[in-house]
Formats: sequence, structure tokens, C-alpha cells
Amino acid sequence: MKKIIFLLLIAPFFFALQANSQAIEKIRDLAEQGDASAQIELGNCYYYGERIGILKDSTEAIKWFTKASEQGHAETQFKLGICYINGNNVVKDYKEAVKWLKKAAEQKIVKAQFFLGLCYYEGEGILKDYEEAVKWFTEAAEKEHTEAQLKLGVCYYNGEGVIKDDKEAVKWFTKAAEKGLSGAQYNLGSCYYNGEGVVKDYKKAAKWYKKAAEQKNASAQYYLGLHYFDGMGVLKDPGKAKYWIKLSYENGYEKAKEFWEKHELWKY
Repeated sequence: MKKIIFLLLIAPFFFALQANSQAIEKIRDLAEQGDASAQIELGNCYYYGERIGILKDSTEAIKWFTKASEQGHAETQFKLGICYINGNNVVKDYKEAVKWLKKAAEQKIVKAQFFLGLCYYEGEGILKDYEEAVKWFTEAAEKEHTEAQLKLGVCYYNGEGVIKDDKEAVKWFTKAAEKGLSGAQYNLGSCYYNGEGVVKDYKKAAKWYKKAAEQKNASAQYYLGLHYFDGMGVLKDPGKAKYWIKLSYENGYEKAKEFWEKHELWKY
């Protein structure tokens, strides 16, 4: 009786296993016949090892992603490019990454446009070219890619690949800052602090430094501390100055430690 109960309990598992095996074989047949969707699905099965009957296999995953990418599947071209950038399941290879990212970027995959821009900006896998970087950052930034908006702002601020334009830098920093990117919030705060591209405004500077500081941006924590120490755009508050500057140097910002010691903030 116990044996019968046991068999009844495990029977659904065996039926599921058999059905899954048949499904995988069907996907494999289609993939081998050149069906791009099947190649992607089979690649994902090997990449994640999430289907019964298929063990995780990096080599097989990349093989099928490559086949789909060679047929022009844009999202898979992007995924393959990122695999080569990070060394996920393949030897890290920036040249191969650029090859696939460019194909995806030309098919309007926004994430690919941003990462291709980064490759041109850093000179990874291709000769450094700020003008090309700006081109691809602009493509992605105009489609609301937050990190591309930040990087485009940096290019305008530094005059990299474009004529230096602080107002344009502020425009892109603002877009990214309003979406919560701490680096953009810090940069925007600095623009208001220094009066670059905008009228100098310590109150707005403190506002954006605070938003970045709350996300553990060490530079912003330091400058927010200075605002409280000197009462710039906020009520003077040595206790808050101590709090933020201490956090900043604990997060590795050396200037904060120097300020802490010079002004003996531990007294407050």
C-alpha cells in the first residue's frame, strides 16, 4: 500500500520531467533549424540552468546567444555585449563587446547606446573618441536613460567631444538628478554652489547635496557639512555639520577628515 502511495506521489514529477524533456527537444530542434526565438530560449536555459533536464552551461549559452545575435536579434546582441564586458560566461573581451553593442545600438537599443558611449568615452575595446561618446550618450539621454543623461552632462561640463557649455550640463544633470541619480544630484549641487550654468544659489546647492548625501555620496556629505558649518543656504548648525562631515570621512573622503581635524568637530 505504501509503495502504491509513493508511486502516486512521484508520478506527477515523472510526467512533468517527460513533458519538459519533450519541450526542450522541440526548442532545440527549432534552434538548430535557425529559429532565433528558440535559440534565445535555449541560450537562456543554459545561461540560468532553470529548466529541468538542462544544467547550467556557459559555453552552450554563449553559443546560442551568438547564433541569435548573428541573425540580428537586437536585445540578444546587447546581452552578448554585456557578457563580454563583464566576463560573464566568457573571457572578458572589450573588442567583442563593442562589436555587439554597436549592432544593438544601431537598432535603437537604448541600453546598448549608453554602454557603447561608455566604451568610446573610456577607450575600452576601441580608440577613445569623445565625439562618438557624446553621439551615443545623446541618443540614449534623449530616450530618458538616466546614466546617459549624467554622462552627457559631464561631457558638456568638461568640454569633452563638445564645446564646453555649463547651461547644457545643468540641463542634463537636472534631468538625471530629478530621477534620483546621486552623482547627478552632487554635480547639480556643485553647479549651484559655484554658479556654473546657473545663478549661484546656496539654498539649491544644499538641497541637491542633501539628496545625494542621503544616498551615501561622500563628496556630497562633505559639502553639505560645509553648508551647515558656515550657514550657507541653511541655518548654521555645527551638530549637523559634524554629522555629515563625519559620515563623509568614514566613507573615504579625505578632505572631510582634514576638515574634521582642523576645526576639531568632535567638540560639537
